[in-house]
Amino acid sequence: MSRRDYPKQLEIADRHLGRTDPLMRRLVRAHGPCGLEPAWKRSPYEALVRAVIYQQLTGHVAGKIMERFVDLFPEAQFPGPDALLGASEELLRSAGLSRQKAGYIRDIALHARTGVVPLRRSAIARAGDEAIIERLTQVKGIGRWTVEMLLIFTLGRLDVLPVDDYGVRKGYVRAAGRDDPVKPRELGEIGTRWAPYRSVATWYLWRAAEAQ
Repeated sequence: MSRRDYPKQLEIADRHLGRTDPLMRRLVRAHGPCGLEPAWKRSPYEALVRAVIYQQLTGHVAGKIMERFVDLFPEAQFPGPDALLGASEELLRSAGLSRQKAGYIRDIALHARTGVVPLRRSAIARAGDEAIIERLTQVKGIGRWTVEMLLIFTLGRLDVLPVDDYGVRKGYVRAAGRDDPVKPRELGEIGTRWAPYRSVATWYLWRAAEAQ
């Protein structure tokens, strides 16, 4: 998906979801046009490092750690693999990273050196979603959900449904008026009706989860 075509595709997606599913039609009306805005200039490498730093932390806390982390490497806007591998664990931890996260970040850098983690978006631009998931989950600390977030928020892929995401499942239960939770497999089956715009449906389910 190109940055130029993306806004038009979101409009098409909203219309498609509204036609194919009454639940989505209600959510589109309630929350307006889809507000997905991928980070088009961010490399997969940078996206994964950022994802690890943000794992299991509030946005505010993770943001502060991210600032301190980037400040450790004043010679670049964002530290490359060589800079990370040349940094000691003590230096990385001084930014507020746990020992485990410091190890994960170094593993991302190692896999970037070997080419598994791309430094350029173009390296995986033509690859399918599942192929990218299989490739990047070789890295320690990188699971399917993390790669799905990269697909949506970095690569702008429009047909990703992260069924293991708590907010997505919560949003569906709330929007559908269910008393019982929805399991990932069931949500995956339900979500087939939203293809090929399941990333957009995901955005609306997140909004439903946040609604008071």
